[in-house]
Amino acid sequence: MPVPEEPPRTGAHARGPDAPVEVRRSRRRSRTVSAWREGDVTVVAIPAGFTRSQEREWVGRMVARLAAQEGRRRPSDAQLASRATDLSRRYLGGRAVPTSVRWSSNQGRRWGSCTPTDGTIRISDRVRGMPRWVLDYVLLHELVHLLVPGHGPDFWAELATYPHTGRARGFLEGYGYAQDRGPRPSPDGADEPPGDDEDDVDA
Repeated sequence: MPVPEEPPRTGAHARGPDAPVEVRRSRRRSRTVSAWREGDVTVVAIPAGFTRSQEREWVGRMVARLAAQEGRRRPSDAQLASRATDLSRRYLGGRAVPTSVRWSSNQGRRWGSCTPTDGTIRISDRVRGMPRWVLDYVLLHELVHLLVPGHGPDFWAELATYPHTGRARGFLEGYGYAQDRGPRPSPDGADEPPGDDEDDVDA
């Protein structure tokens, strides 16, 4: 008679191809499986009743899906510069022409920065992986600074051409607030995914 597999405890760690994976079992889940990043750790939330073989299958599947999703959301420096050029042409008539646009890890709490004197734009690594319309807003925000100093009426008038300005600002404010508060565990010990940075499928 085969011995039934014993499910590992909630919070067990495995290792994916590029980063450690934490498996969280939830009694509230019956069919759905979710995956998201928490810093350098990939979190995969699965139903509590999954066997070890089901866990291995779904961890591998979700890590691959999340990596593919992030690949679409995390452009290279060259792709970032190309996107900035496209946004300038589409919303600013091509008037904002940066000399360079790249990711930066030293932006502190800023989402991006612009140096009008030399035309350089730096986008915080924290924006990497956010929804495309949020990244576009941050890029446009810095592009407008090449045209208008400060945040006066003329600045916001330029940004008004982008239809997702209000939504993106709300997203960034909410994200910053959540980061300041830190994650809160759900009652059964499995944190809920943070929203736009997660991938959720039916098992």
